[in-house]
Amino acid sequence: MFKKSIEAKSLQRLSGADRKKLKRTVKERFPQASDADIDAILPPKVEITVAKFPNRVLVYGVEGGFPMLFDVDGRGNEIFPTVYALWKVPELLPAFILKGGEVSRFVIGGADLMFPGISIPAEGLPSFLAGEAWAVKVPSNPAPIAVGSTTMSSVEALKVGLRGKALRITHYYRDSLWESAEGHYVPNAGFLEDVVLQDPALLPVCQTSDKCTDANNASSDEQNGTDKAEKGELVDVQDIHQEEELATSIQTDIKDPIEEITTEMSGLKATDDISTEELNGEKEQHALSSEEVDMLLDKCLLQALRTSVTDKYLPMPGSILWSNHVLPCRPPGTTLDIKKSSHKKLSKWLHSKASAGWVVVKEDKYKKEVILFSVNRKHKDYISFIPEKRQEEIVDDTSDPSASDGRHQRKQLEVAEIYKSSVHVNPIFASLGIDTGKFFTAAEATDIVFRYVESQHLAKGGLDKAIVVLDATLCDALYKGTVKKGSSYPTEIHKKDLGGMFLSRMQAHYRVTRGNESVVRKGALKSIQIMTERRQGNKKVTRVSGLESFLVDAEVLASELQKKFACSTSVAELPGKKGYEVLVQGGVIDDLARHLVEHYGIPKRYIEVLDKTKK
Repeated sequence: MFKKSIEAKSLQRLSGADRKKLKRTVKERFPQASDADIDAILPPKVEITVAKFPNRVLVYGVEGGFPMLFDVDGRGNEIFPTVYALWKVPELLPAFILKGGEVSRFVIGGADLMFPGISIPAEGLPSFLAGEAWAVKVPSNPAPIAVGSTTMSSVEALKVGLRGKALRITHYYRDSLWESAEGHYVPNAGFLEDVVLQDPALLPVCQTSDKCTDANNASSDEQNGTDKAEKGELVDVQDIHQEEELATSIQTDIKDPIEEITTEMSGLKATDDISTEELNGEKEQHALSSEEVDMLLDKCLLQALRTSVTDKYLPMPGSILWSNHVLPCRPPGTTLDIKKSSHKKLSKWLHSKASAGWVVVKEDKYKKEVILFSVNRKHKDYISFIPEKRQEEIVDDTSDPSASDGRHQRKQLEVAEIYKSSVHVNPIFASLGIDTGKFFTAAEATDIVFRYVESQHLAKGGLDKAIVVLDATLCDALYKGTVKKGSSYPTEIHKKDLGGMFLSRMQAHYRVTRGNESVVRKGALKSIQIMTERRQGNKKVTRVSGLESFLVDAEVLASELQKKFACSTSVAELPGKKGYEVLVQGGVIDDLARHLVEHYGIPKRYIEVLDKTKK
């Protein structure tokens, strides 16, 4: 869910009533959590923010701190704690223990957890139901590394022999949600190196607790063993060889992302000199004053106005300006909190910039939000400001294809019509020993029926080589259930009609592939419908639906169209149908169709256009 980096559409503080509602929802979702556990995640006297993402996910976090909870559907039905929250309260969720580092590397790479990778305790598999929230841990490490929902119950898992997918991972250590937090908890360096020795692919940490202390003691024992070896005391030679082999495997087997983590932590030493209090002290030393925050805000605003905020995007809501333009311009490794400035609120800050002549803003009296209408590009501060050149991240396509350029990903669309065997043609497949559960292209399916004709010698000889004689099996496959009572069944068929008739008796499917994502659906492929109509006041509105067939996210498309056409957009569920509809203000039917073709690679034959405004 958080494999790719996604920018938030909006960021706002929760009101008192919403805070209470969120706590009630969390208590219902995690009944085993105590009030102290919930207060640890959602502190009572700290501002709680909610960020809304284009994929409908809501992320709740401590303002200026870490994300603590995320809501998958945005309705409170699937709320999960983040890795940061589980480091604060490790026992908030029940957890599966992995067998070792070979499994954990796949989990922190974004793969779902399979039953063969779970270490089953001596008392047997714990009881759970399908859809429950569970965490993932490595042996001897109290800090969970991932969270997800179970795909089946424990009873069903035992029935299938503990095979298949156990946990659908929704969030894991070092994904984009984890990276979105400013800074990391590093309470004890000795504990970190103990984790490295157990599993070099993992470097998560939890808050200082009794369990963490136990782990630190274990690491100090190992360190003492090393000191003994240096002094010439007796040490098990086999253990030394195992450590050497482990060090060699770490250098050769760990991939690039793991190398980055190890490099970051290489400066830490396994000593007891570093404490949580000292680290917190260093963090407080780097805290910015209100004047420094004001200067940083102005710098980020000028950077955004010079680089990303163009006139075609205006007018623009203040929340969009903040989340999509100002925040991305902050220096790496720094936080940007409007509440810590002298203005305290986004609206007051924007009004102050309007008074300085930088921009023109107005307040929408209905939505109670400040709107950016124009930018004074002749202002001396705007002209004298030299925007910084941001160094683009170099992405290794071979190691992570999903991290390549989003526009390139969207163009990689493949649509294929495929067929599956049905009850009518199953006897044909069985006679040839072909698996009926596979999918076949049209050419492969017609080849099967002609192979059957050849194996049964059903082709006529002489002058009628193009005629196929129908035996009982082939006749039933082609015509059973279609001939009326009292009518006789055909005894022959022309070869040119045989392939098409055979395909019509199979189950039609289609496969849509976009980048690394692929889906197979039953039935014929439905086209995208784009329709423009008039509303009250002679205003035009454009609707687009059917996006799910081509793996197009409605929320992401709505955000793109809002910026492209500088108009308001919305997403709504189709009444009585599965799927969503994007509503765009204005008659942009031709431009919208062109955008789907050029940016998403959708063939024109799959786009239906209807303009109801034309007479």
